[in-house]
Amino acid sequence: MAYKIAVLMGGSSFEREFSLESGKHVLRTLEAEGHTVLPLDTSSSLVEVLRDAKPDVAFIALHGGHGEDGTVQSLLEYLAIPFVGSPSRVCRTAWNKSMLPCMVLSRRKGADGPSSWPNSICLSASSFKDLGAATALDLLPKRIPSGYPFAVLPACGGSAMGVNKVESFDELAPAILEALSFDDEVLIEEWVSGVELAVSVIGTAEDARALPPVEICPHTGFFNTEVRLNSDLVDYYAPVRPQSLSPDEAEAARIRTLIEDAALEVHRSFGCRDLSRVDMYWDGQQVKVLEINVSPGMAEFSLLPVACKAAGTSFGALLNELLDQAVSR
Repeated sequence: MAYKIAVLMGGSSFEREFSLESGKHVLRTLEAEGHTVLPLDTSSSLVEVLRDAKPDVAFIALHGGHGEDGTVQSLLEYLAIPFVGSPSRVCRTAWNKSMLPCMVLSRRKGADGPSSWPNSICLSASSFKDLGAATALDLLPKRIPSGYPFAVLPACGGSAMGVNKVESFDELAPAILEALSFDDEVLIEEWVSGVELAVSVIGTAEDARALPPVEICPHTGFFNTEVRLNSDLVDYYAPVRPQSLSPDEAEAARIRTLIEDAALEVHRSFGCRDLSRVDMYWDGQQVKVLEINVSPGMAEFSLLPVACKAAGTSFGALLNELLDQAVSR
């Protein structure tokens, strides 16, 4: 069935350029599928335009603040416009990376699961400005026993903006300041090495399914913002190469199942709806989950479309499935 679809993109977040690329790819795909598409670079006139246009459904291609923190979702809920993606209450929780252990453990109810996460601490800007947290940074190796290097990053945000690998105490303060320029909380966690992976999940609750894991191999360094903006600086393998997981074929298959199960566990733990992307590492012993994205990248070479192709499903068919689900709710 053809719909009149409002594609929300751009906006004013730090991730505006990523969002515009996602929106353009979604726009082209939906038009090719025969839908009527209203592209909207979100601004203060958004509500007025939506009320006048009366779309059947909205597709959120916004990244960062407004698009992933529940802002636009709560607005669409208020306007009674169906949309693809998780409800606002889920987005507000998933937006903060420090919530990951709390959500997963609450679902497990004491049982072991397929994944773990890096040891970390989360500190607010006010704890540095008003309470003197900077004087206790020497305690970090005691609180995070793995020691240096640490990952220092904004607690909220995406596209690896404000993320730094910190090798020594002298590098901590500048990295914390940079992270706090993107958010009011900073996450300091153990640096995880291994096979970097992204698993996109489609569906809701027990009906959710994992798309093939995408293996991410930057040519140098880590998967930072520069690499994410330039596909010439990274190689993707979808699905993940078995030899990256184990030289034994059967063991590699077992590990891949563990990786997919970990993504499903996280998606369900947060109560995500329709779609998400779970970023993680296989460190050689276990899955270490870094974060969940409720509005994953949708540009042509973004991780979800790459996974979709690996699954043998056209991107257009996937979007149609998601739109039908949103309209039927």
